[in-house]
Amino acid sequence: MEKRILGGSRLEVSAVGLGCMGMSQSYPPFPERDEMIAMIRAAVERGVTFFDTAQVYGPFTNEELVGEALEPVRDQVVIATKFGFDLEDGQSHGIDSRPETIKRSVNASLKRLRTDTIDLLYQHRVDPNVPIEDVAGTVKELIAAGKARHFGLSEAGVQTIRRAHAVQPVTAVQSEYSLWWREPEQAILPTLEDLGIGFVPFSPLGKGFLTGTIDESTTFESSDFRNTVPRFDTEARSANRVFVELLDRVAEQKGATPAQIALAWILAQKRWIVPIPGTTKPHRLEENVAAVDLELTGDDLQEIETAAAQITAQGQRYAEAQQQMIDR
Repeated sequence: MEKRILGGSRLEVSAVGLGCMGMSQSYPPFPERDEMIAMIRAAVERGVTFFDTAQVYGPFTNEELVGEALEPVRDQVVIATKFGFDLEDGQSHGIDSRPETIKRSVNASLKRLRTDTIDLLYQHRVDPNVPIEDVAGTVKELIAAGKARHFGLSEAGVQTIRRAHAVQPVTAVQSEYSLWWREPEQAILPTLEDLGIGFVPFSPLGKGFLTGTIDESTTFESSDFRNTVPRFDTEARSANRVFVELLDRVAEQKGATPAQIALAWILAQKRWIVPIPGTTKPHRLEENVAAVDLELTGDDLQEIETAAAQITAQGQRYAEAQQQMIDR
């Protein structure tokens, strides 16, 4: 597996990581725990070294799963997790990045992850009630104490990134990015390039849509997160099929799948971008890993760019309540 470097602190990870959230949250039905442990270990065998989880996934159950799965190979992998919610009683009560909450929650994450240090510690969502300098300063203390190695931000805006980076260098910023959600190109990616910060796109396959397996007739379980997402309304799905048609055309030319073209397109944007597609299916893991070896030529990329410029994605990527939690 090709390796890539995140940030000026030179955190080396596999070119494609594995987002583990869907193994226990947001995208039911959830497989048996033993199946997911086996799949995480299979990812390691295939060269994946970068695994993403968070306290709020479950809450807590996803960190426990990842910790158990990776304990035998802990020295071979990079584990990323996130703080930033009030989870004192095991339920999420909203955003909370007060220094005392960060320290308490990181200690708990270390136990669940069965490790002495967290390789990449993200603030999950920016807390408008806590200055980012206080958050960065707290993470700096945790790094000095050996409880974390690198600092990351998720869904943070340009000013927040710059202010945080001035206190404790930020290794990576995580946000949604794919062929059908390109907003980070406007301000986030130039800022990261300027500061020497890596970028970790989540939902690089459009929450499954860009695989080509979802259309307007697809139904999700009642608790599936996508039922709340405007971009997955029936009319929006119908309109957005043009993205899949574009990927299909290029995939046919390259002897690949739409998902592989979607991932290869992201990998071709910058050398410091590392997507973290999530899956619970072994054959999808194989498909995603194989995308690293798929080379898109300049002509391929121009064809995609020209076609994509004629398409406007329909529907917001989050419902209003989630939109309000994004820092801009």
